Amino acid sequence: MTDTKSARRPRRDANGRLATVGDLLGTALAGLVVGGVVLLVFQAVLSLVHISDFGDASGWIAIILPVWLFTEEFRAAGWGGHRIIAAALAAGFGVALGLSVAGFVSGQFGFPSLFSGMLGAATCTIVYCLVWFYGLRWLGHRAG
Repeated sequence: MTDTKSARRPRRDANGRLATVGDLLGTALAGLVVGGVVLLVFQAVLSLVHISDFGDASGWIAIILPVWLFTEEFRAAGWGGHRIIAAALAAGFGVALGLSVAGFVSGQFGFPSLFSGMLGAATCTIVYCLVWFYGLRWLGHRAG
């Protein structure tokens, strides 16, 4: 058996923020997958006991864990207006593109709200991660 040294994952900087965009995306998407699996199981149980039809719940509920991560990232970013601007832009672009994707796949392909919402939540998560990570660093360098 070989001993290997591995760095702690996900990596964090001195302020407690995730250090790389890959760590942020990976952690957020892992949380989204966990939320999606829990939502699918919950919907399956509800449909088996005839409380609701499968696919009736909104898939946007799966975004709970990524939102928790984004809140912790916001807290760890420290004090300053740059974090508020970056978070507002990331949330605006993420929600706008997520709703656009969810509406498109629901209208064009007839996906139920569970699956169209999950695709919208995934789009929102990816866009938020990219805008937040790069926007926060860019604004931080501009502010000094």
